[in-house]
Amino acid sequence: MFKHGYKNFEGKTNLTSVGLMAILLIMAAFLAACNAESLTYQQTTPTSTPVEPTSTAEPTGRGSGETLKLLYWQAPSTLNPHLTSASQDWGASRITYEPLASFDKEGNLVPFLAAEIPSLDNGDLAGDGKSVTWKLKQDVKWSDGEPFTADDVLFTYQFISNPAVGASSAGVYRTVSSVEVVDDYTVRVNFSDVNPAWSLPFVGPTGMIIPRHIFEDYNGPNAAEAPANILPVGTGPYRVLPPGIKIQEVLFLGNELVDTNKIVFEPNPFFRETDKPFFSRVELRGGGTVKEAARLALQTGEVDFAWNLQVDAATLSELEAEGQGQAIPVPQSFVERIYFNFTDPNRIAPNGERASLDFPHPFFSDIKVRQAFAYAIDRETIAALYGSAFQPTSNILVSPAKYDSPNTSFEFNLEKAAALLDEAGWIDTNNNGVRDKDGKEMEVLFQTSANPLRQETQRIIQRALRSIKVDVEIKVIDSGSFFDSDPNNPNTAYHFYADLQMYNDGNPNPDPGSYMEYLTTDQIPQKHNNWTGENVGRWQNPEYDALYRQSTTEIDPDKRTRLFIQMNDKIIEDVAIIPLVHRARVIGVNPALSGVDPTPWDAELWNIKDWRLVSK
Repeated sequence: MFKHGYKNFEGKTNLTSVGLMAILLIMAAFLAACNAESLTYQQTTPTSTPVEPTSTAEPTGRGSGETLKLLYWQAPSTLNPHLTSASQDWGASRITYEPLASFDKEGNLVPFLAAEIPSLDNGDLAGDGKSVTWKLKQDVKWSDGEPFTADDVLFTYQFISNPAVGASSAGVYRTVSSVEVVDDYTVRVNFSDVNPAWSLPFVGPTGMIIPRHIFEDYNGPNAAEAPANILPVGTGPYRVLPPGIKIQEVLFLGNELVDTNKIVFEPNPFFRETDKPFFSRVELRGGGTVKEAARLALQTGEVDFAWNLQVDAATLSELEAEGQGQAIPVPQSFVERIYFNFTDPNRIAPNGERASLDFPHPFFSDIKVRQAFAYAIDRETIAALYGSAFQPTSNILVSPAKYDSPNTSFEFNLEKAAALLDEAGWIDTNNNGVRDKDGKEMEVLFQTSANPLRQETQRIIQRALRSIKVDVEIKVIDSGSFFDSDPNNPNTAYHFYADLQMYNDGNPNPDPGSYMEYLTTDQIPQKHNNWTGENVGRWQNPEYDALYRQSTTEIDPDKRTRLFIQMNDKIIEDVAIIPLVHRARVIGVNPALSGVDPTPWDAELWNIKDWRLVSK
């Protein structure tokens, strides 16, 4: 998911009609010049002077290049990677933060802050599978000049595992019983039991290390208030210039105000590789529209890198024909999917909670209804919207390939869908064109984030369901609001105050353990847990929970693979989720930009220290 608490720095406001009119009158002149389909770069003066680029065609040395321009059309809202699970936040954070290691596209561990990768051969991986020892690089400093040590790794664990923090990455660390500082450059991670997924803590996007001396005063309920959430201190190749995340233009998208923002980076003067990074300045612009992002990267070449171009294949080809940029599909583990709400979003419990487990959904509690909806989804047509790099799927676990279950299938069949609804007793008794049962109309609110492909997918599904007499209302929510983790924001995917919702999610590393935990009962977001947890549909299945618990200690890789396939199959058999498309992530890249080597298991900017512009 994209899919996951942090303070929302984008300042989005839902507007009543009165409020909207007032703001329109006040801002008319401003909005005339500020269009959701127009996004241009404006130079701002950095607070410190970047290294001047040389005049050679292929300059070398730290900061000898010019400005690298990045565009994330979903605006990053925090630079604390442990207070978000949004990939745009991870991407922006990854420019300045590093994990101990990460996975390349082949699934091999690559050291960052680690001096070497633990193994049985070097003795750093315990033979009983209950601990792993990481040796750290000794020439590393934070971007403020303070030394990086094993104590920072320990603190990162203390921060993530503190329930008062509400870290989104906490699930990866639940198997950790303790973290020991052996010496300044050695840390031992102890597990509560045999842990086949020993390589996940402190690795990849959820493993970025944060500094004790910056965050120690914010290791608690005030974590979202830390100034470093928008102005971080990291060990990576670039550091953020004040003020950090800077709000830029304000745009209207639908009936919401959406902020665009800008983050400016300069080379980290304390970065351990003295000849890197290449660029004297990195500008990351966040917000706007995905179509404009694609245009700026592919057609006009105004940006060097554009993230996650969820634009239909025909439009991408047309823009790419201009020759200014290349659209590159990056294989991913992500699956676009539809979640059923297993609770009634329209009833309110005595404690004021909507979508409460006390009130099952009036018709999605019936598996025949869920099966009918699955038959009504034309996955082939939906996949074609995205292009040849995207395939329809019947699984939610698709990568690495060994986990992609051969036991499931899908079928688009409106006749079967209608027959199942008839069997379930949902018939149009009053001839108004909508099925009903016991006085309840089969009316569905279907929500997702603002994105052209998702809106077209909504319309395809809406037409199919209406053809079998299911009334479907479409709701579109700004991406920053939809993927926000603010417990006070009712429009988030976690609150899920609708009947259906759609987005993509997938395992963030080659081991799917933490991803498959998402659908366990313990992961249901509710009021009592401050709307944290990834089981947004609030599906409960004891057999699934048992399979997951078994997978956490199974060290035989073949048996563990079979357990994950069984878990996938359980989700599909119970129609807890409708998988739609196995996605690739399309990025727009300047052809002169070298070193871009994306991996499915980290942000595309994971190796930005190696990026260069060889010509312009």
